[in-house]
Amino acid sequence: MYRVSDTVRSTHGQDGAIVLDIRQGQMFNLNFVGSRILQLLKAGATELEIIREIGQEFRISPDLARSDLLEFLRTLEQHQLIENHDRNGKP
Repeated sequence: MYRVSDTVRSTHGQDGAIVLDIRQGQMFNLNFVGSRILQLLKAGATELEIIREIGQEFRISPDLARSDLLEFLRTLEQHQLIENHDRNGKP
């Protein structure tokens, strides 16, 4: 399960989100889909829940939603904006 880093601050609007990592002093812009995924991660949604939600909201196949989600999660991890935790909450 993924968890958004405690050092991440974000603001979400109709065009997407602006994300600030206060630890690294970096800002990122997310499109609307990325913004929605980040909101779902913050709410504690699982990968499967996010795939279902994104597929329904944006009317895309589960396979495409899964592929896009995994790519996005890898990018967030590379920038240390999220952490991958096991079921016990341990990184």
